[in-house]
Amino acid sequence: MNNIDIKSYLMKQIPLDKLYIKGDNNHIKITAIGKIFHGMNNIQKQQVIYKPLTKYIIEKKIHAISINTFTLEEWNKKNINK
Repeated sequence: MNNIDIKSYLMKQIPLDKLYIKGDNNHIKITAIGKIFHGMNNIQKQQVIYKPLTKYIIEKKIHAISINTFTLEEWNKKNINK
C-alpha cells in the first residue's frame, strides 16, 4: 500500500481537513488535521486514524506508523509559531 492509497483511503473513511503522509511501507508518518478531533485527548485522536488502518497492519501491508493529529485550531497555532 503506497502513500497515495493510504491518503485516499483515510480521506474516504474520516472527515479530515488536511492529511499528510510521508515515508514508505516500513514506516509511515501520518499528520492529520480536522474538526473531528475537537474535544478528544491524544490517544483518542490517534485511535481515529489507527482503527481503519488496522487490517492493513495485520496483513503486513503497512509495517509501522506514527501519527500526529491536530484540530484546525491546534494546527493553525502550531504553524503561526514557526
